Amino acid sequence: MADLRSNFIGIKSPNPFWLASAPPTDKEVNVRRAFEAGWGGVVWKTLGLEGPPVVNVNGPRYGVVYGADRRVLGINNIELITDRPLEVNLREIKSVKRDYPDRAVIISLMVPCDEVSWKSILAAIEDTGADGVELNFGCPHGMAERGMGSAVGQVPEYIEMVTRWVKQYSRMPCIVKLTPNITDVRKPAEAALRGGADAVSLINTVNSITSVDLDLFAPEPTIDGKGSHGGFCGPAVKPIALNMVAEIARNPETARLPISGIGGVTTWRDAAEFMALGAGTVQVCTAAMTYGFKVVEEMISGLHDYLDSREMTMDQLIGRAIPNVTDWRYLNLNYTTKAQIDQDLCISCGRCYAACEDTSHQAINMGPGRVFTVNDAECVACNLCVDVCPVENCITMRELEVGEIDERTGRKVAPYANWTTHPNNPMAVPADAAE
Repeated sequence: MADLRSNFIGIKSPNPFWLASAPPTDKEVNVRRAFEAGWGGVVWKTLGLEGPPVVNVNGPRYGVVYGADRRVLGINNIELITDRPLEVNLREIKSVKRDYPDRAVIISLMVPCDEVSWKSILAAIEDTGADGVELNFGCPHGMAERGMGSAVGQVPEYIEMVTRWVKQYSRMPCIVKLTPNITDVRKPAEAALRGGADAVSLINTVNSITSVDLDLFAPEPTIDGKGSHGGFCGPAVKPIALNMVAEIARNPETARLPISGIGGVTTWRDAAEFMALGAGTVQVCTAAMTYGFKVVEEMISGLHDYLDSREMTMDQLIGRAIPNVTDWRYLNLNYTTKAQIDQDLCISCGRCYAACEDTSHQAINMGPGRVFTVNDAECVACNLCVDVCPVENCITMRELEVGEIDERTGRKVAPYANWTTHPNNPMAVPADAAE
Protein backbone atom coordinates (compact mmCIF):
# COMPACT_ATOMS: atom_id res chain seq x y z
CA MET A 1 0.00 0.00 0.00
CA ALA A 2 1.05 3.58 -0.61
CA ASP A 3 2.95 5.22 2.22
CA LEU A 4 0.80 8.02 3.65
CA ARG A 5 3.27 9.11 6.31
CA SER A 6 3.72 12.86 6.25
CA ASN A 7 6.70 15.04 7.08
CA PHE A 8 5.38 18.58 6.79
CA ILE A 9 8.02 21.22 7.66
CA GLY A 10 9.56 18.67 10.02
CA ILE A 11 6.21 17.82 11.67
CA LYS A 12 5.64 14.09 11.32
CA SER A 13 2.27 12.33 11.28
CA PRO A 14 1.09 8.88 10.14
CA ASN A 15 -1.09 10.45 7.45
CA PRO A 16 -1.74 13.94 6.02
CA PHE A 17 -5.25 14.26 7.49
CA TRP A 18 -5.39 16.79 10.33
CA LEU A 19 -8.35 18.23 12.17
CA ALA A 20 -8.48 22.00 11.78
CA SER A 21 -8.58 24.43 14.67
CA ALA A 22 -12.29 24.45 15.48
CA PRO A 23 -14.85 23.10 17.98
CA PRO A 24 -13.76 19.46 17.42
CA THR A 25 -10.29 20.24 18.80
CA ASP A 26 -11.26 22.26 21.86
CA LYS A 27 -10.85 19.52 24.48
CA GLU A 28 -8.56 16.65 25.34
CA VAL A 29 -11.39 14.13 25.22
CA ASN A 30 -12.25 15.10 21.65
CA VAL A 31 -8.66 14.98 20.46
CA ARG A 32 -8.03 11.58 22.03
CA ARG A 33 -11.15 10.24 20.35
CA ALA A 34 -9.97 11.70 17.04
CA PHE A 35 -6.56 10.07 17.32
CA GLU A 36 -8.14 6.72 18.13
CA ALA A 37 -10.26 7.09 14.98
CA GLY A 38 -7.09 7.52 12.90
CA TRP A 39 -6.49 11.24 12.38
CA GLY A 40 -2.85 12.04 11.70
CA GLY A 41 -2.84 15.33 13.58
CA VAL A 42 -4.85 18.16 15.07
CA VAL A 43 -4.60 21.91 15.25
CA TRP A 44 -5.83 22.71 18.77
CA LYS A 45 -8.65 25.25 18.93
CA THR A 46 -7.22 28.75 19.08
CA LEU A 47 -5.75 29.82 22.40
CA GLY A 48 -5.46 33.37 23.70
CA LEU A 49 -3.87 35.04 26.70
CA GLU A 50 -5.60 35.33 30.04
CA GLY A 51 -7.12 38.77 30.33
CA PRO A 52 -10.47 40.09 29.18
CA PRO A 53 -12.51 36.88 29.13
CA VAL A 54 -13.63 35.23 25.93
CA VAL A 55 -17.36 34.67 26.32
CA ASN A 56 -19.22 32.71 23.67
CA VAL A 57 -22.94 33.07 23.01
CA ASN A 58 -25.26 30.73 24.90
CA GLY A 59 -27.68 30.43 22.01
CA PRO A 60 -27.32 28.94 18.53
CA ARG A 61 -23.80 29.21 17.12
CA TYR A 62 -24.28 27.69 13.68
CA GLY A 63 -26.23 28.50 10.55
CA VAL A 64 -26.44 25.87 7.81
CA VAL A 65 -26.85 25.83 4.04
CA TYR A 66 -28.51 22.60 2.90
CA GLY A 67 -28.68 20.83 -0.43
CA ALA A 68 -31.97 19.54 -1.78
CA ASP A 69 -31.54 16.26 0.11
CA ARG A 70 -30.68 18.10 3.35
CA ARG A 71 -27.02 17.38 2.83
CA VAL A 72 -24.92 19.95 4.66
CA LEU A 73 -23.23 22.12 2.05
CA GLY A 74 -21.83 24.69 4.46
CA ILE A 75 -21.87 25.84 8.05
CA ASN A 76 -21.70 29.42 9.25
CA ASN A 77 -20.39 29.76 12.79
CA ILE A 78 -20.29 32.70 15.19
CA GLU A 79 -18.19 30.92 17.82
CA LEU A 80 -15.07 32.64 19.13
CA ILE A 81 -11.72 31.16 20.12
CA THR A 82 -11.59 28.84 23.13
CA ASP A 83 -13.32 30.14 26.24
CA ARG A 84 -11.53 27.59 28.44
CA PRO A 85 -8.64 28.72 30.71
CA LEU A 86 -5.23 28.81 29.07
CA GLU A 87 -3.61 26.64 31.74
CA VAL A 88 -6.27 23.94 31.28
CA ASN A 89 -5.68 23.82 27.54
CA LEU A 90 -1.91 23.71 27.95
CA ARG A 91 -2.14 20.89 30.49
CA GLU A 92 -4.37 18.88 28.17
CA ILE A 93 -2.12 19.50 25.14
CA LYS A 94 0.88 18.24 27.08
CA SER A 95 -1.02 15.14 28.18
CA VAL A 96 -2.22 14.31 24.68
CA LYS A 97 1.17 14.80 23.05
CA ARG A 98 2.80 12.61 25.70
CA ASP A 99 0.39 9.75 24.95
CA TYR A 100 0.39 10.17 21.16
CA PRO A 101 3.97 11.05 20.27
CA ASP A 102 3.54 9.95 16.64
CA ARG A 103 0.67 12.37 15.96
CA ALA A 104 0.99 16.02 14.95
CA VAL A 105 -0.23 18.46 17.59
CA ILE A 106 -0.24 22.09 16.49
CA ILE A 107 -1.34 24.98 18.72
CA SER A 108 -3.41 27.72 17.12
CA LEU A 109 -2.74 31.15 18.63
CA MET A 110 -4.41 34.55 18.63
CA VAL A 111 -3.46 37.47 20.86
CA PRO A 112 -3.42 41.27 20.50
CA CYS A 113 -1.08 42.61 17.88
CA ASP A 114 1.77 43.67 20.14
CA GLU A 115 5.18 42.11 20.75
CA VAL A 116 4.74 41.63 24.51
CA SER A 117 1.57 39.60 24.11
CA TRP A 118 3.08 37.28 21.53
CA LYS A 119 6.28 36.82 23.53
CA SER A 120 4.21 36.01 26.62
CA ILE A 121 2.02 33.31 25.07
CA LEU A 122 4.91 31.70 23.23
CA ALA A 123 6.77 31.34 26.51
CA ALA A 124 3.68 29.75 28.06
CA ILE A 125 3.35 27.01 25.44
CA GLU A 126 7.00 26.02 25.07
CA ASP A 127 6.92 23.04 27.44
CA THR A 128 3.75 21.40 26.07
CA GLY A 129 5.72 19.27 23.63
CA ALA A 130 3.55 20.51 20.76
CA ASP A 131 5.00 20.20 17.28
CA GLY A 132 4.31 23.70 16.04
CA VAL A 133 2.15 26.81 16.14
CA GLU A 134 -0.45 28.12 13.73
CA LEU A 135 -1.09 31.86 13.77
CA ASN A 136 -4.80 32.52 13.38
CA PHE A 137 -4.91 35.53 11.07
CA GLY A 138 -8.20 34.50 9.53
CA CYS A 139 -11.16 34.50 11.93
CA PRO A 140 -13.62 37.04 10.43
CA HIS A 141 -15.98 37.60 13.36
CA GLY A 142 -15.84 38.53 17.02
CA MET A 143 -12.10 38.60 17.48
CA ALA A 144 -11.60 40.71 14.35
CA GLU A 145 -13.56 43.48 16.05
CA ARG A 146 -10.88 43.41 18.74
CA GLY A 147 -8.05 43.91 16.25
CA MET A 148 -7.16 40.23 15.88
CA GLY A 149 -7.96 37.44 13.42
CA SER A 150 -8.72 38.69 9.92
CA ALA A 151 -8.08 42.28 11.05
CA VAL A 152 -4.41 41.24 11.07
CA GLY A 153 -4.65 38.83 8.14
CA GLN A 154 -5.88 41.57 5.81
CA VAL A 155 -2.78 43.70 6.40
CA PRO A 156 0.41 42.11 4.99
CA GLU A 157 2.63 44.39 7.07
CA TYR A 158 1.03 43.10 10.26
CA ILE A 159 1.42 39.50 9.13
CA GLU A 160 5.12 39.97 8.48
CA MET A 161 5.65 41.79 11.78
CA VAL A 162 3.89 39.21 13.97
CA THR A 163 5.49 36.29 12.15
CA ARG A 164 8.92 37.78 12.86
CA TRP A 165 8.06 38.00 16.57
CA VAL A 166 6.97 34.37 16.61
CA LYS A 167 10.13 33.19 14.90
CA GLN A 168 12.21 35.30 17.27
CA TYR A 169 10.61 34.04 20.48
CA SER A 170 9.79 30.43 19.61
CA ARG A 171 11.69 27.36 18.52
CA MET A 172 8.56 25.81 17.03
CA PRO A 173 7.75 25.57 13.31
CA CYS A 174 5.36 28.39 12.41
CA ILE A 175 2.33 28.05 10.15
CA VAL A 176 0.46 31.22 9.21
CA LYS A 177 -3.29 30.71 8.67
CA LEU A 178 -4.60 33.04 5.96
CA THR A 179 -7.96 34.68 5.53
CA PRO A 180 -9.91 34.32 2.27
CA ASN A 181 -11.56 37.69 2.93
CA ILE A 182 -9.04 39.55 0.82
CA THR A 183 -8.61 40.52 -2.83
CA ASP A 184 -5.26 38.84 -3.56
CA VAL A 185 -4.22 35.99 -1.26
CA ARG A 186 -0.70 36.03 -2.67
CA LYS A 187 0.15 39.26 -0.83
CA PRO A 188 -0.38 37.91 2.73
CA ALA A 189 1.40 34.70 1.76
CA GLU A 190 4.39 36.68 0.55
CA ALA A 191 4.33 38.68 3.79
CA ALA A 192 4.30 35.49 5.86
CA LEU A 193 7.30 34.20 3.94
CA ARG A 194 9.20 37.46 4.45
CA GLY A 195 8.48 37.18 8.17
CA GLY A 196 10.04 33.73 8.28
CA ALA A 197 6.96 31.50 8.26
CA ASP A 198 7.70 27.85 7.68
CA ALA A 199 4.33 27.28 5.97
CA VAL A 200 0.88 28.74 5.40
CA SER A 201 -2.53 27.17 5.89
CA LEU A 202 -5.67 28.24 4.06
CA ILE A 203 -8.42 29.01 3.83
CA ASN A 204 -9.94 30.20 7.05
CA THR A 205 -13.69 30.83 7.01
CA VAL A 206 -15.46 33.12 4.55
CA ASN A 207 -17.31 36.14 5.93
CA SER A 208 -21.00 35.39 5.51
CA ILE A 209 -24.63 35.50 6.48
CA THR A 210 -26.16 32.18 5.48
CA SER A 211 -29.86 32.99 5.86
CA VAL A 212 -32.45 35.39 7.27
CA ASP A 213 -35.36 34.38 9.48
CA LEU A 214 -38.35 35.87 7.66
CA ASP A 215 -40.49 35.87 10.78
CA LEU A 216 -37.97 37.57 13.06
CA PHE A 217 -36.29 39.47 10.18
CA ALA A 218 -32.86 38.73 11.61
CA PRO A 219 -29.84 36.78 10.38
CA GLU A 220 -29.54 33.15 11.47
CA PRO A 221 -28.34 31.95 13.91
CA THR A 222 -30.42 34.45 15.86
CA ILE A 223 -29.50 35.54 19.38
CA ASP A 224 -32.30 37.35 21.22
CA GLY A 225 -33.71 38.77 18.02
CA LYS A 226 -30.42 39.77 16.37
CA GLY A 227 -27.76 38.06 14.30
CA SER A 228 -24.21 38.67 13.11
CA HIS A 229 -21.99 37.81 10.22
CA GLY A 230 -19.93 34.68 10.83
CA GLY A 231 -17.40 32.37 9.22
CA PHE A 232 -18.59 30.02 6.45
CA CYS A 233 -16.97 26.64 5.88
CA GLY A 234 -17.75 23.25 4.36
CA PRO A 235 -18.08 21.79 0.84
CA ALA A 236 -19.46 25.07 -0.54
CA VAL A 237 -16.15 26.90 0.03
CA LYS A 238 -13.96 24.22 -1.54
CA PRO A 239 -13.75 25.95 -4.98
CA ILE A 240 -12.60 29.17 -3.31
CA ALA A 241 -10.03 27.30 -1.27
CA LEU A 242 -8.66 25.32 -4.22
CA ASN A 243 -8.14 28.49 -6.22
CA MET A 244 -6.34 30.28 -3.39
CA VAL A 245 -4.09 27.29 -2.69
CA ALA A 246 -3.20 27.14 -6.39
CA GLU A 247 -2.51 30.88 -6.54
CA ILE A 248 0.10 30.56 -3.81
CA ALA A 249 1.60 27.35 -5.19
CA ARG A 250 2.09 28.77 -8.70
CA ASN A 251 3.23 32.24 -7.63
CA PRO A 252 7.02 32.43 -8.20
CA GLU A 253 7.39 34.43 -4.97
CA THR A 254 5.74 31.73 -2.81
CA ALA A 255 6.14 28.53 -4.84
CA ARG A 256 8.57 27.12 -2.27
CA LEU A 257 6.24 27.81 0.66
CA PRO A 258 4.66 24.63 2.07
CA ILE A 259 0.85 24.69 2.26
CA SER A 260 -1.67 23.02 4.53
CA GLY A 261 -4.94 23.01 2.60
CA ILE A 262 -8.28 23.76 4.28
CA GLY A 263 -11.79 24.23 2.94
CA GLY A 264 -14.50 21.66 2.37
CA VAL A 265 -12.40 18.49 2.49
CA THR A 266 -15.00 15.74 2.90
CA THR A 267 -13.63 12.78 0.94
CA TRP A 268 -10.28 11.35 -0.11
CA ARG A 269 -10.86 12.87 -3.54
CA ASP A 270 -11.17 16.35 -2.07
CA ALA A 271 -7.90 15.81 -0.23
CA ALA A 272 -6.17 14.53 -3.38
CA GLU A 273 -7.31 17.63 -5.30
CA PHE A 274 -5.82 19.93 -2.65
CA MET A 275 -2.59 17.95 -2.71
CA ALA A 276 -2.41 18.01 -6.51
CA LEU A 277 -2.58 21.80 -6.24
CA GLY A 278 0.32 21.94 -3.82
CA ALA A 279 -0.96 21.13 -0.31
CA GLY A 280 1.29 18.89 1.78
CA THR A 281 -1.40 18.20 4.38
CA VAL A 282 -5.12 18.87 4.57
CA GLN A 283 -7.16 20.09 7.52
CA VAL A 284 -10.78 19.08 8.10
CA CYS A 285 -13.58 20.50 10.24
CA THR A 286 -17.08 20.44 8.72
CA ALA A 287 -16.90 16.81 7.57
CA ALA A 288 -16.00 15.71 11.10
CA MET A 289 -18.77 17.85 12.60
CA THR A 290 -21.26 16.37 10.12
CA TYR A 291 -20.28 12.70 10.06
CA GLY A 292 -18.10 12.16 13.13
CA PHE A 293 -14.41 11.40 13.51
CA LYS A 294 -14.52 8.03 11.72
CA VAL A 295 -14.97 9.81 8.40
CA VAL A 296 -11.17 9.79 8.28
CA GLU A 297 -11.19 6.03 7.66
CA GLU A 298 -12.66 6.55 4.19
CA MET A 299 -10.18 9.33 3.51
CA ILE A 300 -7.23 7.12 4.42
CA SER A 301 -8.39 4.04 2.52
CA GLY A 302 -9.48 6.07 -0.51
CA LEU A 303 -6.16 7.91 -0.81
CA HIS A 304 -4.32 4.60 -0.40
CA ASP A 305 -6.32 3.02 -3.22
CA TYR A 306 -5.94 6.01 -5.52
CA LEU A 307 -2.18 6.23 -5.12
CA ASP A 308 -1.81 2.46 -5.53
CA SER A 309 -3.92 2.45 -8.69
CA ARG A 310 -1.72 5.17 -10.17
CA GLU A 311 1.51 3.63 -8.84
CA MET A 312 2.20 7.06 -7.41
CA THR A 313 3.70 8.23 -4.14
CA MET A 314 2.22 11.01 -2.05
CA ASP A 315 5.20 13.22 -2.85
CA GLN A 316 4.54 12.70 -6.56
CA LEU A 317 0.92 13.77 -6.09
CA ILE A 318 1.71 17.00 -4.25
CA GLY A 319 1.80 19.86 -6.73
CA ARG A 320 1.29 17.63 -9.77
CA ALA A 321 -1.52 19.78 -11.20
CA ILE A 322 0.25 23.11 -10.80
CA PRO A 323 1.90 23.13 -14.27
CA ASN A 324 -1.59 22.85 -15.77
CA VAL A 325 -3.02 25.82 -13.87
CA THR A 326 -2.69 28.90 -16.05
CA ASP A 327 -4.23 32.27 -16.82
CA TRP A 328 -7.16 32.52 -19.24
CA ARG A 329 -5.06 34.23 -21.90
CA TYR A 330 -2.89 31.12 -22.24
CA LEU A 331 -5.80 28.76 -23.03
CA ASN A 332 -5.78 27.23 -26.52
CA LEU A 333 -8.70 28.71 -28.45
CA ASN A 334 -8.14 26.15 -31.22
CA TYR A 335 -9.16 23.30 -28.90
CA THR A 336 -12.70 22.32 -29.96
CA THR A 337 -15.26 19.91 -28.52
CA LYS A 338 -18.93 19.11 -29.18
CA ALA A 339 -21.59 17.61 -26.95
CA GLN A 340 -22.90 14.16 -27.76
CA ILE A 341 -25.86 12.31 -26.21
CA ASP A 342 -25.87 8.56 -25.57
CA GLN A 343 -29.39 7.57 -26.59
CA ASP A 344 -29.15 4.28 -24.66
CA LEU A 345 -28.60 6.20 -21.40
CA CYS A 346 -30.96 9.11 -22.07
CA ILE A 347 -34.13 9.10 -19.94
CA SER A 348 -35.82 11.83 -22.03
CA CYS A 349 -36.14 14.20 -19.07
CA GLY A 350 -35.44 17.21 -21.28
CA ARG A 351 -33.29 19.09 -18.80
CA CYS A 352 -30.50 19.51 -21.33
CA TYR A 353 -32.95 20.84 -23.91
CA ALA A 354 -34.58 23.32 -21.51
CA ALA A 355 -31.23 24.63 -20.27
CA CYS A 356 -29.73 25.01 -23.73
CA GLU A 357 -32.88 26.40 -25.34
CA ASP A 358 -33.60 29.00 -22.66
CA THR A 359 -30.18 30.00 -21.40
CA SER A 360 -27.53 28.91 -23.86
CA HIS A 361 -27.20 28.49 -27.65
CA GLN A 362 -30.25 26.50 -28.82
CA ALA A 363 -27.97 23.63 -29.83
CA ILE A 364 -30.15 20.71 -28.70
CA ASN A 365 -33.10 19.57 -30.80
CA MET A 366 -36.13 17.67 -29.52
CA GLY A 367 -37.53 15.19 -32.03
CA PRO A 368 -40.57 12.91 -32.06
CA GLY A 369 -40.82 10.71 -28.98
CA ARG A 370 -38.74 13.20 -26.98
CA VAL A 371 -35.50 12.17 -28.64
CA PHE A 372 -32.83 14.79 -27.99
CA THR A 373 -29.92 15.38 -30.38
CA VAL A 374 -27.12 17.94 -30.63
CA ASN A 375 -26.93 20.45 -33.46
CA ASP A 376 -23.17 20.77 -33.97
CA ALA A 377 -23.61 23.93 -36.02
CA GLU A 378 -24.87 25.77 -32.93
CA CYS A 379 -22.94 23.97 -30.15
CA VAL A 380 -20.25 26.15 -28.57
CA ALA A 381 -19.15 23.37 -26.21
CA CYS A 382 -20.16 25.28 -23.10
CA ASN A 383 -20.76 22.01 -21.20
CA LEU A 384 -24.02 23.20 -19.59
CA CYS A 385 -25.95 20.17 -20.88
CA VAL A 386 -23.41 17.85 -19.25
CA ASP A 387 -23.71 19.73 -15.98
CA VAL A 388 -27.51 19.60 -15.76
CA CYS A 389 -28.00 16.04 -17.03
CA PRO A 390 -29.06 13.76 -14.13
CA VAL A 391 -27.56 10.63 -15.75
CA GLU A 392 -23.81 10.22 -15.40
CA ASN A 393 -21.97 9.93 -18.74
CA CYS A 394 -25.17 10.29 -20.75
CA ILE A 395 -23.86 13.51 -22.29
CA THR A 396 -20.13 13.80 -22.95
CA MET A 397 -17.87 16.19 -24.83
CA ARG A 398 -16.09 14.83 -27.92
CA GLU A 399 -12.83 16.46 -28.95
CA LEU A 400 -12.66 17.27 -32.65
CA GLU A 401 -9.62 15.94 -34.45
CA VAL A 402 -7.09 18.24 -36.10
CA GLY A 403 -8.33 18.96 -39.61
CA GLU A 404 -11.95 18.16 -38.78
CA ILE A 405 -14.49 20.83 -39.74
CA ASP A 406 -16.16 22.74 -36.93
CA GLU A 407 -19.71 23.06 -38.27
CA ARG A 408 -20.33 26.16 -36.19
CA THR A 409 -17.45 28.17 -37.67
CA GLY A 410 -16.90 26.31 -40.91
CA ARG A 411 -13.17 26.19 -40.18
CA LYS A 412 -10.85 23.25 -39.80
CA VAL A 413 -9.52 22.52 -36.31
CA ALA A 414 -5.99 23.91 -36.31
CA PRO A 415 -2.96 21.94 -35.09
CA TYR A 416 -1.23 24.79 -33.27
CA ALA A 417 0.31 23.46 -30.07
CA ASN A 418 1.62 26.77 -28.80
CA TRP A 419 -1.52 28.87 -29.01
CA THR A 420 -0.14 31.46 -26.60
CA THR A 421 2.18 32.89 -29.28
CA HIS A 422 0.14 32.24 -32.42
CA PRO A 423 -0.62 35.42 -34.40
CA ASN A 424 -4.32 34.50 -34.67
CA ASN A 425 -4.65 34.54 -30.89
CA PRO A 426 -6.13 37.94 -29.95
CA MET A 427 -4.41 37.71 -26.56
CA ALA A 428 -1.10 36.34 -27.82
CA VAL A 429 2.03 37.16 -25.84
CA PRO A 430 5.65 37.23 -26.98
CA ALA A 431 7.22 33.80 -27.14
CA ASP A 432 9.68 34.61 -24.37
CA ALA A 433 6.86 35.66 -22.05
CA ALA A 434 4.62 32.62 -22.52
CA GLU A 435 4.50 29.93 -19.89
